[in-house]
Amino acid sequence: MKIIIIGLGNFGRSLALNLTDNGHEVFGVDHKMEKVDLLKDHIANVVCMDANNEAAYKVLPIQQADLGIVAIGENEGSSIVTTAILKKYKHLRIVSRSLSKIHDTILEAMGINDVVHPEQDAAFRLTKQISFNYALDYFRVDNKYSIAEVFSPYSFNGKSVKSLKLTQKYSVSLITVIRDIKIQMSHKRNSSTRKVIGLVTGDTILQKGDILTLFGSNKSLMNFVKEKNYD
Repeated sequence: MKIIIIGLGNFGRSLALNLTDNGHEVFGVDHKMEKVDLLKDHIANVVCMDANNEAAYKVLPIQQADLGIVAIGENEGSSIVTTAILKKYKHLRIVSRSLSKIHDTILEAMGINDVVHPEQDAAFRLTKQISFNYALDYFRVDNKYSIAEVFSPYSFNGKSVKSLKLTQKYSVSLITVIRDIKIQMSHKRNSSTRKVIGLVTGDTILQKGDILTLFGSNKSLMNFVKEKNYD
């Protein structure tokens, strides 16, 4: 996929590097040369230009691009103008970073469906990790529901999934299990790696050290972690 990222601060830069690592062709844009220099040796192309100058877009392969990401994080007005310019390219899918509630409203009025809040999302994840001491990771589905990775409680060891009655007792669903799998490296030593075991059934037996991937409401997930004894 050919992707144009406008705004190469911490968020935009991380996005550009990660998307490049995942095989996408990334074009980075920023009006500050020092930010451009940080990425010039790491992504396909990087350009120093004023994204609020519509004529400047002639240097970008915007007609061939699949996705435009407005990652500007320090100037709400500049972000809105940039988004408005990108909207003129009807074929382009646009993802825009929002900096405030008013910004959300403006983007919605402009017809931007893909809006991201990196600071809020990072704060949400950290809050959940602090609140749920035994949660390894969280993915927010919406404001009410999440997917969480949690250590399997000791009391679950050796028990089948159906016997635990997770939905009835805790109002959570088990999506899958991540388990340490033994690998024989040589005749002298063994190693292990964590792997997803795939779809679980009622007959799946949980083992010591398993990580459970659970879906449920934020309240249900919190109650599950609080109720289970990990000591």
